[in-house]
Amino acid sequence: MLASIIPSHDVASWLLTTIDRFLDFMGLGRAKGIEEILYVAIIVAAALFIGWVLRWVILYLSRKFVKIRNTEIGQQLLEHHVLTRCSHIIPPLVILALLPFAFTSESTLLHIFTKCVIIYALIVIGLAINNILKFIWLRFDSKENKQNLPLKGILDVAIGVVWIIVAIIGGSTLLDKSPAALLTGLGVFATALMLVFKDSILGFVAGIQLAQNDMLRVGDWIVVPSTIANGICIDVTLTTVKVQNWDNTIVTLPPYTLISSSFQNWRGMSDSGYRLISRSVYIDTDSVVPATDEIIQNVSTLPGMDKFLSRVKESGQFYDPALACVNGSTATNLGLLRAYMCSYLLAHPLIGTDQQILVRIMTPEPSGMPLQIYCYTTTAWTAYEAVQSEIFEHLAAVAPKFGIRIFNAPSGEDIKGIAEIASAKGQPSLASAPASPSSPSALSGAQAKS
Repeated sequence: MLASIIPSHDVASWLLTTIDRFLDFMGLGRAKGIEEILYVAIIVAAALFIGWVLRWVILYLSRKFVKIRNTEIGQQLLEHHVLTRCSHIIPPLVILALLPFAFTSESTLLHIFTKCVIIYALIVIGLAINNILKFIWLRFDSKENKQNLPLKGILDVAIGVVWIIVAIIGGSTLLDKSPAALLTGLGVFATALMLVFKDSILGFVAGIQLAQNDMLRVGDWIVVPSTIANGICIDVTLTTVKVQNWDNTIVTLPPYTLISSSFQNWRGMSDSGYRLISRSVYIDTDSVVPATDEIIQNVSTLPGMDKFLSRVKESGQFYDPALACVNGSTATNLGLLRAYMCSYLLAHPLIGTDQQILVRIMTPEPSGMPLQIYCYTTTAWTAYEAVQSEIFEHLAAVAPKFGIRIFNAPSGEDIKGIAEIASAKGQPSLASAPASPSSPSALSGAQAKS
């Protein structure tokens, strides 16, 4: 029995003699099964010990060499523990080298141990290769990927390919089959594999399209209308796109969602340095009247209006075709307000004067005549909201100087005031009177008549 397991060279004979003496000392007798178990345990423990000692020595020398060279790559190798993880290859290789000295070549136990150690070696080799791939990707992403292209999906595919190769070689080792024969057999399950890895395949294709067409980068602000995603893209992998919304919640999307449907990327706004302000206020149409000399005289003291009025008086030109200019008219009070707001925007320090500036009238609606402010300002969110608020606060404050009323739906206080005036004059109350228009102009007229 022992002859079929343990070889006859001097080291094996010495080890077997030592085991026999130990058994005699323990009073167990020379049981063949116990001798085999102890022999195998000692051989495996010795091989593991030698392997780990060699690993420690090689790792120690490698670290010393990297520190002596003191290069950036060497420091990053130490920081990311790449050398430590790659050094796990050494113990199984040492065990594979020592196993033939521990067993005879015809031993079944040698065959089983060899297969187990080969599987172990394949796993640690796969881990080492993947760690090297991750390190290469980190170097490229930090040094070369200046555009923050979503390349992590390619890394995921490479890692997946490594594990597929490890699985094929490991399976062929266990089954004593050629890897080519195993691949031929796997072709039968191609349809099932396509279904299992459908998301990964679609994600890989979508990732290539996103990177090739430069549609998405890490750090882009995106909005996906069909989902609740509205924030900064923080990660793009083979199967997921992670978006951090403004409330710090994380939305996870499959990459092919961005390809199969439309999404909005605000990168162009960020790159330009300008963000659009496009908002309207509703002007009460009844308050738009011809500009009288009194109104013109009243607003001529406002900043920029004297220059506009002088230009119109001298040349008769009411508009300018330039990109950022003062446009308005002297025919109505609303035209004067448009001219003033153009001058105000041009003088504002946070409004981009090299971009389009418009103060224009939109299509009238039941609520009144929309007066739209169209201009560009800083992309900083807080400053953007502050500037936008300031512009419309100023518009609301200055409009009465032009005789312009900004539409506001009547409140309970308005109706109560009309009822009180009507009651004081002995007129029918608003409740008993016919339904009246809800516009402020109608209420103002009622008050005036009262």
